[in-house]
Amino acid sequence: MPDQRPEHSAEQSPFELAEGDPFGPHTLPYGVFSTADEPARRRIGVRLGHHVLDVGALPAAVRPPHAELLGAPTLNPLLAAGRPVWREVRAALHTAVTDPAHRAEVAPLLHPLADVTLHLPFEVADYVDFYASEHHATNVGRIFRPDSAALTPNWKHLPIGYHGRSGTVVVTGTPVVRPNGQRKAPADAAPSFGPSARLDIEAEVGFVVGAGSAPNEPVGLNSFRDHVFGVCLVNDWSARDIQAWEYVPLGPFLGKSFATSVSAWITPLDALDEARTTPPARDFPLLPYLDDSAAEPGGIDLRIEVTLNGETISRPPFSAMYWTAAQQLAHMTVNGASLRTGDLFASGTVSGPEPDQLGCLLEVTQGKGPYLKDGDEVTLTAWAPGPDGARIGLGEVTGRILPAPEVRAGADATGHHAP
Repeated sequence: MPDQRPEHSAEQSPFELAEGDPFGPHTLPYGVFSTADEPARRRIGVRLGHHVLDVGALPAAVRPPHAELLGAPTLNPLLAAGRPVWREVRAALHTAVTDPAHRAEVAPLLHPLADVTLHLPFEVADYVDFYASEHHATNVGRIFRPDSAALTPNWKHLPIGYHGRSGTVVVTGTPVVRPNGQRKAPADAAPSFGPSARLDIEAEVGFVVGAGSAPNEPVGLNSFRDHVFGVCLVNDWSARDIQAWEYVPLGPFLGKSFATSVSAWITPLDALDEARTTPPARDFPLLPYLDDSAAEPGGIDLRIEVTLNGETISRPPFSAMYWTAAQQLAHMTVNGASLRTGDLFASGTVSGPEPDQLGCLLEVTQGKGPYLKDGDEVTLTAWAPGPDGARIGLGEVTGRILPAPEVRAGADATGHHAP
Protein backbone atom coordinates (compact mmCIF):
# COMPACT_ATOMS: atom_id res chain seq x y z
CA MET A 1 0.00 0.00 0.00
CA PRO A 2 1.36 3.45 -0.85
CA ASP A 3 2.31 5.86 1.91
CA GLN A 4 -0.68 7.94 2.98
CA ARG A 5 1.60 10.95 3.42
CA PRO A 6 3.09 11.77 -0.01
CA GLU A 7 5.93 14.27 -0.14
CA HIS A 8 4.80 17.86 -0.17
CA SER A 9 6.90 20.89 -1.03
CA ALA A 10 6.75 23.87 1.34
CA GLU A 11 6.35 26.17 -1.70
CA GLN A 12 3.51 24.15 -3.22
CA SER A 13 0.00 25.54 -2.84
CA PRO A 14 -2.08 23.59 -0.27
CA PHE A 15 -4.70 23.19 -2.99
CA GLU A 16 -2.23 21.36 -5.27
CA LEU A 17 -2.04 17.86 -3.86
CA ALA A 18 0.49 15.18 -4.70
CA GLU A 19 -0.74 12.53 -7.09
CA GLY A 20 -2.48 9.74 -5.22
CA ASP A 21 -2.98 11.75 -2.01
CA PRO A 22 -5.89 9.99 -0.29
CA PHE A 23 -7.01 13.21 1.42
CA GLY A 24 -8.17 15.10 -1.64
CA PRO A 25 -11.52 16.86 -2.11
CA HIS A 26 -13.34 13.54 -2.55
CA THR A 27 -12.45 12.58 1.03
CA LEU A 28 -12.62 15.64 3.32
CA PRO A 29 -12.66 13.77 6.64
CA TYR A 30 -13.69 15.64 9.78
CA GLY A 31 -11.54 16.09 12.87
CA VAL A 32 -10.99 18.37 15.84
CA PHE A 33 -7.75 20.32 16.26
CA SER A 34 -6.05 23.06 18.23
CA THR A 35 -3.11 25.32 17.42
CA ALA A 36 0.02 26.20 19.38
CA ASP A 37 -1.10 29.81 19.90
CA GLU A 38 -4.51 28.73 21.25
CA PRO A 39 -3.99 25.27 22.73
CA ALA A 40 -7.19 25.30 24.77
CA ARG A 41 -9.43 26.22 21.84
CA ARG A 42 -10.67 23.15 19.98
CA ARG A 43 -12.05 23.62 16.47
CA ILE A 44 -13.65 21.44 13.82
CA GLY A 45 -11.59 20.98 10.68
CA VAL A 46 -11.53 18.95 7.51
CA ARG A 47 -8.32 17.54 6.13
CA LEU A 48 -7.07 18.51 2.68
CA GLY A 49 -3.76 16.84 1.89
CA HIS A 50 -1.23 18.04 4.47
CA HIS A 51 -3.45 20.81 5.79
CA VAL A 52 -6.45 21.24 8.07
CA LEU A 53 -9.18 23.69 7.09
CA ASP A 54 -10.73 25.57 10.01
CA VAL A 55 -14.32 25.18 8.81
CA GLY A 56 -15.85 27.17 11.65
CA ALA A 57 -13.92 30.26 10.55
CA LEU A 58 -15.02 30.28 6.89
CA PRO A 59 -16.25 33.74 5.91
CA ALA A 60 -19.78 34.48 4.75
CA ALA A 61 -18.90 34.17 1.06
CA VAL A 62 -18.05 30.47 1.44
CA ARG A 63 -19.78 29.61 4.69
CA PRO A 64 -21.60 26.24 4.58
CA PRO A 65 -25.24 25.98 5.58
CA HIS A 66 -25.76 25.20 9.27
CA ALA A 67 -22.42 26.89 9.99
CA GLU A 68 -23.29 27.19 13.68
CA LEU A 69 -22.76 23.43 14.00
CA LEU A 70 -19.18 23.82 12.77
CA GLY A 71 -18.25 26.29 15.50
CA ALA A 72 -18.51 23.65 18.24
CA PRO A 73 -15.43 22.12 19.91
CA THR A 74 -16.61 18.61 19.02
CA LEU A 75 -18.40 16.93 16.10
CA ASN A 76 -21.40 15.87 18.18
CA PRO A 77 -23.75 18.76 17.22
CA LEU A 78 -23.07 18.08 13.53
CA LEU A 79 -23.52 14.34 14.08
CA ALA A 80 -26.89 14.89 15.72
CA ALA A 81 -28.18 17.06 12.84
CA GLY A 82 -28.89 14.12 10.52
CA ARG A 83 -28.09 13.08 7.00
CA PRO A 84 -29.69 15.92 5.00
CA VAL A 85 -27.53 18.39 6.95
CA TRP A 86 -24.43 16.22 6.60
CA ARG A 87 -24.84 16.19 2.82
CA GLU A 88 -25.43 19.95 2.55
CA VAL A 89 -22.39 20.78 4.66
CA ARG A 90 -20.17 18.31 2.80
CA ALA A 91 -21.21 19.70 -0.60
CA ALA A 92 -20.47 23.26 0.52
CA LEU A 93 -17.04 22.30 1.87
CA HIS A 94 -16.22 20.51 -1.38
CA THR A 95 -17.01 23.70 -3.27
CA ALA A 96 -14.95 25.77 -0.85
CA VAL A 97 -11.77 23.77 -1.50
CA THR A 98 -12.24 23.17 -5.24
CA ASP A 99 -13.61 26.44 -6.63
CA PRO A 100 -10.66 28.72 -7.57
CA ALA A 101 -12.88 31.74 -6.92
CA HIS A 102 -12.78 30.97 -3.20
CA ARG A 103 -9.07 30.41 -2.76
CA ALA A 104 -8.28 33.87 -1.43
CA GLU A 105 -10.80 33.43 1.41
CA VAL A 106 -9.99 29.78 2.13
CA ALA A 107 -6.18 29.75 1.96
CA PRO A 108 -5.56 31.68 5.23
CA LEU A 109 -7.68 29.12 7.12
CA LEU A 110 -5.57 26.13 6.05
CA HIS A 111 -3.21 25.10 8.85
CA PRO A 112 -0.24 22.79 8.14
CA LEU A 113 -1.03 19.39 9.63
CA ALA A 114 2.39 19.29 11.30
CA ASP A 115 1.57 22.47 13.25
CA VAL A 116 -1.69 21.40 14.89
CA THR A 117 -2.68 19.04 17.69
CA LEU A 118 -5.41 16.53 16.87
CA HIS A 119 -7.97 15.51 19.49
CA LEU A 120 -10.64 12.85 19.92
CA PRO A 121 -13.10 14.19 17.33
CA PHE A 122 -16.36 13.29 19.06
CA GLU A 123 -17.66 12.52 22.52
CA VAL A 124 -18.14 8.77 22.63
CA ALA A 125 -21.53 7.75 24.00
CA ASP A 126 -21.65 3.93 23.98
CA TYR A 127 -19.06 1.56 22.53
CA VAL A 128 -19.91 -1.85 21.07
CA ASP A 129 -17.43 -4.27 19.51
CA PHE A 130 -18.38 -7.06 17.14
CA TYR A 131 -16.76 -10.28 15.92
CA ALA A 132 -17.67 -10.15 12.23
CA SER A 133 -14.77 -11.74 10.32
CA GLU A 134 -15.30 -15.41 9.54
CA HIS A 135 -11.58 -15.83 8.90
CA HIS A 136 -10.64 -14.31 12.27
CA ALA A 137 -13.30 -16.23 14.19
CA THR A 138 -12.28 -19.49 12.52
CA ASN A 139 -8.59 -18.95 13.23
CA VAL A 140 -9.24 -18.09 16.87
CA GLY A 141 -11.58 -21.06 17.27
CA ARG A 142 -8.94 -23.43 15.93
CA ILE A 143 -6.36 -22.02 18.34
CA PHE A 144 -8.56 -22.20 21.45
CA ARG A 145 -10.76 -25.20 20.55
CA PRO A 146 -8.60 -27.52 18.44
CA ASP A 147 -10.82 -30.51 19.16
CA SER A 148 -14.13 -28.75 18.48
CA ALA A 149 -15.82 -26.82 15.69
CA ALA A 150 -13.98 -23.57 15.01
CA LEU A 151 -17.17 -21.50 14.90
CA THR A 152 -19.81 -21.56 17.60
CA PRO A 153 -23.31 -22.68 16.46
CA ASN A 154 -24.72 -19.14 16.55
CA TRP A 155 -21.93 -17.42 14.61
CA LYS A 156 -23.50 -17.50 11.13
CA HIS A 157 -26.96 -16.63 12.37
CA LEU A 158 -26.26 -13.35 14.18
CA PRO A 159 -23.46 -10.79 14.55
CA ILE A 160 -21.80 -11.56 17.88
CA GLY A 161 -20.73 -8.55 19.93
CA TYR A 162 -20.19 -7.14 23.40
CA HIS A 163 -20.46 -3.75 25.10
CA GLY A 164 -17.11 -2.11 25.75
CA ARG A 165 -16.01 0.89 27.80
CA SER A 166 -16.47 4.26 26.08
CA GLY A 167 -14.40 6.12 28.67
CA THR A 168 -11.17 4.50 27.53
CA VAL A 169 -11.57 5.22 23.81
CA VAL A 170 -8.53 7.39 23.00
CA VAL A 171 -7.30 9.25 19.96
CA THR A 172 -4.35 8.12 17.86
CA GLY A 173 -0.99 8.95 19.36
CA THR A 174 -2.11 8.36 22.94
CA PRO A 175 0.36 5.98 24.64
CA VAL A 176 -1.06 2.61 25.65
CA VAL A 177 -0.05 1.52 29.14
CA ARG A 178 0.37 -2.24 29.54
CA PRO A 179 -2.46 -3.39 31.79
CA ASN A 180 -2.16 -5.32 35.03
CA GLY A 181 -4.59 -8.08 35.81
CA GLN A 182 -5.20 -11.68 36.76
CA ARG A 183 -3.74 -14.38 34.52
CA LYS A 184 -3.99 -18.16 34.74
CA ALA A 185 -2.59 -20.55 32.18
CA PRO A 186 -4.22 -24.01 31.97
CA ALA A 187 -1.25 -25.62 33.70
CA ASP A 188 -1.14 -23.08 36.55
CA ALA A 189 -2.46 -24.19 39.93
CA ALA A 190 -3.82 -20.75 40.77
CA PRO A 191 -4.14 -17.32 39.13
CA SER A 192 -1.40 -14.73 39.46
CA PHE A 193 -1.47 -10.94 39.19
CA GLY A 194 0.78 -8.69 37.16
CA PRO A 195 1.42 -7.07 33.78
CA SER A 196 -0.12 -8.74 30.75
CA ALA A 197 2.50 -10.84 28.97
CA ARG A 198 0.31 -11.36 25.88
CA LEU A 199 -0.58 -7.84 24.81
CA ASP A 200 -2.07 -7.82 21.32
CA ILE A 201 -3.61 -5.61 18.66
CA GLU A 202 -6.87 -5.90 16.78
CA ALA A 203 -7.14 -4.10 13.44
CA GLU A 204 -10.75 -2.96 13.15
CA VAL A 205 -13.03 -0.47 11.43
CA GLY A 206 -15.32 1.74 13.50
CA PHE A 207 -18.67 3.31 12.62
CA VAL A 208 -19.75 6.56 14.26
CA VAL A 209 -23.46 7.08 14.93
CA GLY A 210 -24.83 10.52 14.18
CA ALA A 211 -28.60 10.68 14.51
CA GLY A 212 -29.93 8.72 17.46
CA SER A 213 -33.06 6.57 17.61
CA ALA A 214 -35.96 6.19 19.99
CA PRO A 215 -36.21 3.25 22.39
CA ASN A 216 -38.13 0.26 21.05
CA GLU A 217 -37.73 1.40 17.43
CA PRO A 218 -35.24 -0.96 15.77
CA VAL A 219 -33.05 0.48 13.03
CA GLY A 220 -33.55 -1.62 9.90
CA LEU A 221 -31.00 -2.31 7.18
CA ASN A 222 -32.42 0.38 4.91
CA SER A 223 -32.05 3.05 7.63
CA PHE A 224 -28.31 2.54 8.10
CA ARG A 225 -27.31 5.70 6.18
CA ASP A 226 -29.77 7.81 8.18
CA HIS A 227 -27.95 7.04 11.41
CA VAL A 228 -24.28 6.38 10.63
CA PHE A 229 -22.24 9.51 9.96
CA GLY A 230 -18.85 8.07 9.13
CA VAL A 231 -16.02 5.61 9.48
CA CYS A 232 -12.76 5.54 11.42
CA LEU A 233 -9.96 3.08 12.10
CA VAL A 234 -9.86 1.27 15.45
CA ASN A 235 -7.17 -0.64 17.29
CA ASP A 236 -8.88 -2.63 20.03
CA TRP A 237 -5.86 -3.45 22.20
CA SER A 238 -6.28 -6.83 23.87
CA ALA A 239 -4.55 -8.50 26.81
CA ARG A 240 -4.94 -12.11 25.72
CA ASP A 241 -3.83 -13.70 29.01
CA ILE A 242 -6.22 -11.56 31.08
CA GLN A 243 -8.97 -12.15 28.53
CA ALA A 244 -8.52 -15.94 28.46
CA TRP A 245 -8.93 -16.24 32.24
CA GLU A 246 -11.89 -13.87 32.68
CA TYR A 247 -14.08 -14.25 29.61
CA VAL A 248 -15.93 -17.45 30.52
CA PRO A 249 -18.91 -17.23 30.82
CA LEU A 250 -19.70 -13.52 30.31
CA GLY A 251 -17.16 -12.40 27.70
CA PRO A 252 -14.44 -9.73 27.40
CA PHE A 253 -13.95 -7.32 30.30
CA LEU A 254 -10.61 -6.11 31.72
CA GLY A 255 -8.65 -7.72 28.90
CA LYS A 256 -10.21 -5.15 26.54
CA SER A 257 -11.36 -2.14 28.55
CA PHE A 258 -7.98 -0.51 29.29
CA ALA A 259 -7.64 1.22 25.87
CA THR A 260 -9.24 1.38 22.44
CA SER A 261 -7.50 3.69 19.97
CA VAL A 262 -9.30 5.47 17.13
CA SER A 263 -8.08 7.61 14.26
CA ALA A 264 -8.37 11.40 14.52
CA TRP A 265 -10.32 11.65 11.25
CA ILE A 266 -13.89 10.53 10.62
CA THR A 267 -14.40 9.79 6.94
CA PRO A 268 -18.01 10.54 5.93
CA LEU A 269 -19.97 7.49 4.87
CA ASP A 270 -20.95 9.28 1.65
CA ALA A 271 -17.27 9.44 0.67
CA LEU A 272 -17.24 5.64 0.41
CA ASP A 273 -20.00 5.16 -2.17
CA GLU A 274 -17.55 3.93 -4.82
CA ALA A 275 -16.16 1.37 -2.36
CA ARG A 276 -19.47 -0.41 -1.77
CA THR A 277 -19.21 -4.12 -2.48
CA THR A 278 -21.21 -7.30 -2.06
CA PRO A 279 -20.30 -9.22 1.12
CA PRO A 280 -19.25 -12.87 0.99
CA ALA A 281 -21.94 -15.45 0.26
CA ARG A 282 -23.85 -16.52 3.35
CA ASP A 283 -24.07 -20.22 4.17
CA PHE A 284 -27.42 -20.14 5.94
CA PRO A 285 -30.70 -18.28 5.32
CA LEU A 286 -30.85 -15.18 7.49
CA LEU A 287 -33.79 -14.05 9.58
CA PRO A 288 -35.70 -11.22 7.89
CA TYR A 289 -34.22 -8.36 9.94
CA LEU A 290 -30.70 -9.44 8.86
CA ASP A 291 -31.49 -10.51 5.30
CA ASP A 292 -29.72 -7.99 3.07
CA SER A 293 -30.16 -9.87 -0.21
CA ALA A 294 -32.42 -7.10 -1.55
CA ALA A 295 -30.58 -4.17 0.07
CA GLU A 296 -27.76 -2.07 -1.34
CA PRO A 297 -24.38 -3.83 -1.13
CA GLY A 298 -23.38 -3.67 2.53
CA GLY A 299 -19.70 -4.51 2.22
CA ILE A 300 -17.02 -1.83 1.93
CA ASP A 301 -13.74 -2.30 0.06
CA LEU A 302 -11.23 -0.93 2.57
CA ARG A 303 -7.54 -1.80 2.20
CA ILE A 304 -5.95 -1.86 5.66
CA GLU A 305 -2.25 -2.00 6.46
CA VAL A 306 -0.76 -2.87 9.85
CA THR A 307 2.81 -1.91 10.71
CA LEU A 308 4.81 -2.86 13.80
CA ASN A 309 7.77 -0.58 14.47
CA GLY A 310 7.60 0.60 10.87
CA GLU A 311 7.49 -2.87 9.29
CA THR A 312 4.35 -4.05 7.51
CA ILE A 313 3.05 -7.23 9.11
CA SER A 314 -0.42 -7.52 7.56
CA ARG A 315 -2.85 -6.16 4.98
CA PRO A 316 -6.33 -7.25 6.09
CA PRO A 317 -9.16 -6.75 3.53
CA PHE A 318 -12.35 -5.32 5.01
CA SER A 319 -14.30 -6.54 1.97
CA ALA A 320 -13.96 -10.09 3.32
CA MET A 321 -16.08 -9.40 6.43
CA TYR A 322 -19.00 -11.83 6.74
CA TRP A 323 -21.30 -9.46 8.65
CA THR A 324 -21.78 -5.91 7.39
CA ALA A 325 -22.03 -2.74 9.48
CA ALA A 326 -25.69 -2.37 8.51
CA GLN A 327 -26.42 -5.86 9.84
CA GLN A 328 -24.52 -5.09 13.02
CA LEU A 329 -26.57 -1.93 13.58
CA ALA A 330 -29.82 -3.78 12.86
CA HIS A 331 -28.92 -6.51 15.34
CA MET A 332 -27.74 -4.02 17.95
CA THR A 333 -31.16 -2.32 18.01
CA VAL A 334 -33.55 -5.18 17.21
CA ASN A 335 -34.29 -5.76 20.89
CA GLY A 336 -35.41 -2.14 21.34
CA ALA A 337 -32.07 -0.66 22.38
CA SER A 338 -31.79 2.96 21.26
CA LEU A 339 -28.91 4.77 19.57
CA ARG A 340 -27.29 7.94 20.90
CA THR A 341 -25.29 10.53 19.03
CA GLY A 342 -21.63 9.57 19.39
CA ASP A 343 -22.19 5.84 19.69
CA LEU A 344 -19.25 3.91 18.27
CA PHE A 345 -19.48 0.34 17.07
CA ALA A 346 -16.49 -1.54 15.73
CA SER A 347 -16.30 -4.43 13.28
CA GLY A 348 -14.14 -6.76 15.30
CA THR A 349 -10.76 -7.92 14.04
CA VAL A 350 -10.44 -7.76 10.26
CA SER A 351 -8.70 -10.81 8.77
CA GLY A 352 -8.59 -12.35 5.32
CA PRO A 353 -7.95 -15.86 4.03
CA GLU A 354 -4.22 -15.40 3.35
CA PRO A 355 -1.30 -15.55 5.86
CA ASP A 356 -0.44 -11.89 5.21
CA GLN A 357 -4.03 -10.77 5.90
CA LEU A 358 -4.34 -11.49 9.62
CA GLY A 359 -5.49 -8.68 11.89
CA CYS A 360 -3.95 -9.62 15.24
CA LEU A 361 -0.78 -11.20 16.63
CA LEU A 362 -2.79 -14.06 18.13
CA GLU A 363 -3.48 -15.23 14.58
CA VAL A 364 -0.12 -14.24 13.10
CA THR A 365 1.75 -16.33 15.70
CA GLN A 366 -0.87 -19.10 16.08
CA GLY A 367 -1.23 -18.13 19.73
CA LYS A 368 2.43 -18.79 20.49
CA GLY A 369 3.73 -15.21 20.47
CA PRO A 370 5.76 -13.11 20.61
CA TYR A 371 3.28 -10.44 21.55
CA LEU A 372 3.88 -6.72 22.00
CA LYS A 373 6.90 -5.52 23.96
CA ASP A 374 7.22 -2.25 25.86
CA GLY A 375 8.25 0.43 23.40
CA ASP A 376 6.61 -1.24 20.39
CA GLU A 377 4.61 1.06 18.15
CA VAL A 378 1.70 -0.13 16.00
CA THR A 379 0.09 1.89 13.21
CA LEU A 380 -3.02 1.12 11.17
CA THR A 381 -3.74 2.93 7.91
CA ALA A 382 -6.39 2.33 5.25
CA TRP A 383 -7.77 3.61 1.98
CA ALA A 384 -10.70 2.82 -0.28
CA PRO A 385 -11.30 3.26 -4.01
CA GLY A 386 -13.06 6.53 -4.82
CA PRO A 387 -14.52 8.29 -7.85
CA ASP A 388 -12.42 8.83 -10.98
CA GLY A 389 -9.60 6.66 -9.68
CA ALA A 390 -9.15 8.70 -6.49
CA ARG A 391 -8.25 7.09 -3.20
CA ILE A 392 -10.25 7.79 -0.06
CA GLY A 393 -8.16 7.87 3.12
CA LEU A 394 -9.16 6.81 6.61
CA GLY A 395 -6.30 8.48 8.40
CA GLU A 396 -4.22 6.39 10.74
CA VAL A 397 -4.29 5.14 14.30
CA THR A 398 -0.99 4.76 16.15
CA GLY A 399 -0.16 3.66 19.68
CA ARG A 400 3.08 2.96 21.52
CA ILE A 401 3.27 0.55 24.45
CA LEU A 402 4.40 1.88 27.83
CA PRO A 403 5.35 -0.34 30.80
CA ALA A 404 2.68 -1.37 33.28
CA PRO A 405 2.52 0.64 36.51
CA GLU A 406 3.97 -1.08 39.54
CA VAL A 407 1.31 -2.32 41.94
CA ARG A 408 2.39 -3.54 45.37
CA ALA A 409 0.40 -5.76 47.70
CA GLY A 410 -2.12 -3.71 49.66
CA ALA A 411 -1.69 -0.71 47.37
CA ASP A 412 -4.01 0.93 44.89
CA ALA A 413 -3.25 1.14 41.19
CA THR A 414 -0.90 4.12 41.69
CA GLY A 415 1.22 2.22 44.20
CA HIS A 416 -0.15 4.16 47.20
CA HIS A 417 -1.40 2.20 50.18
CA ALA A 418 -5.01 2.64 51.04
CA PRO A 419 -5.67 4.42 54.38
